[in-house]
Amino acid sequence: MSTALITGASRGLGVVTARRLAAQGWTVLAGCREPGRLADTLDPALDIRPVTLDVADDASVAAAVKEVEDQVGSLDVLVNNAAIVGEMVEPAEAGADVLREAYETNVFGPVRVTRAFLPLLRRAERPRLVMVSSSLGSLADMSDWRWENHPYLAYPSSKAALNMISVMYARTMTDVLVTVVNPGFTATDLNDHQGTQTVEEGTDAIVAAALDTTSPSGRFVERDGLVPW
Repeated sequence: MSTALITGASRGLGVVTARRLAAQGWTVLAGCREPGRLADTLDPALDIRPVTLDVADDASVAAAVKEVEDQVGSLDVLVNNAAIVGEMVEPAEAGADVLREAYETNVFGPVRVTRAFLPLLRRAERPRLVMVSSSLGSLADMSDWRWENHPYLAYPSSKAALNMISVMYARTMTDVLVTVVNPGFTATDLNDHQGTQTVEEGTDAIVAAALDTTSPSGRFVERDGLVPW
């Protein structure tokens, strides 16, 4: 039996990833702040287990570790998916508080969750860490100004920070396969459903990374291949 924990799994990319992995026979721990809302929408034929998890709260993460350990004992995959857009403030106007809100979920959250769940991951034969990022965090892509419609500071810089954290994990945690994923411009609540991809398409790279046990660690990928850092 393969096991996965997905953060931010109450909607959007998180819940669809949970359903797709569970459909392949996995046990999926669906981390969300309000698990009761998720439980009402689940297919009883799928082994998806809601877990109370607020990635911005130390006590919540610690309690979730105990709950997951009691239920499954170990994790094959951890998907750090939870994220917020934060305030859309242009760089010259953005103060530290604007960044702090986005960073608490998008940067400190994955660090907090990864550190707490790493012992459970390391009990697996081939542990995988999947970091859901964005091409908005690609220095190469943003230097070419591909995303003129998002000239704000908090979200892109938080994803760039997440990318560097992921690179450092990959370089230093050689027993864990670390993959950074760009879902693509997907229609979710995060962007008021303005994306050009379906949520199913947006989860393709996440699911592929969760299933992958042989690729090199430390890659930045999307549905169609590698993403430049």
